[in-house]
Amino acid sequence: MADTLVKICGISTLEILAAAVKAGVDYVGLVHFEKSPRHLSLSQAARLRGLVPPQVKVVLLVVNLSPATLAEAVREVRPDVVQFHGQETPETLARFRAATGVEAWRALGVRDAGSLADAAQFHGAADRLLFDAPSSGLPGGNGTRFDWDLLKAYKAPTPWGLAGGLTPSNVADAIRLTGAPLVDTSSGVESAPGIKDVDKIAAFCKAAQQS
Repeated sequence: MADTLVKICGISTLEILAAAVKAGVDYVGLVHFEKSPRHLSLSQAARLRGLVPPQVKVVLLVVNLSPATLAEAVREVRPDVVQFHGQETPETLARFRAATGVEAWRALGVRDAGSLADAAQFHGAADRLLFDAPSSGLPGGNGTRFDWDLLKAYKAPTPWGLAGGLTPSNVADAIRLTGAPLVDTSSGVESAPGIKDVDKIAAFCKAAQQS
């Protein structure tokens, strides 16, 4: 099996960015959503983005932005990927990709097998699907997981990733059980909401990379 890609979401300081890069992450996530404890303004996100080395890709997480605000965000932050975490439709993603050429991911809350069936509508519109625990008011970062057994036999034409409740202690098991090609964590490497822990980031990446 190919090496599992690792994304650390909710990066908000230079120190934590440096720790994630040192740990060997493939993606760093910058959150632009005011209700999140990990929220960055566009200028803050742009400043951090400028410090990310070229081997690491930048994912900008957004929630139900208007087309004009989304265009402004892409211009200012210059992300490699935009992760849509609201009620955005396949048509929204398809239009975004056609207009910008920027990679588009769609996060989807998984409650049951029907959630995975519903994900089929995004095939051809999203570059990657990110399966997360169902939303409890915030777009991810809630520290809860869903039933990973649902993904044991998952096969689809669209690349995907696993999020929701992943920690240094369970990520290896999650990869073995689901075969996830990408794992994504935020609260699982924090000491408090929005406060990342350098040691937990290193441990998470090591566990994922060795699984």
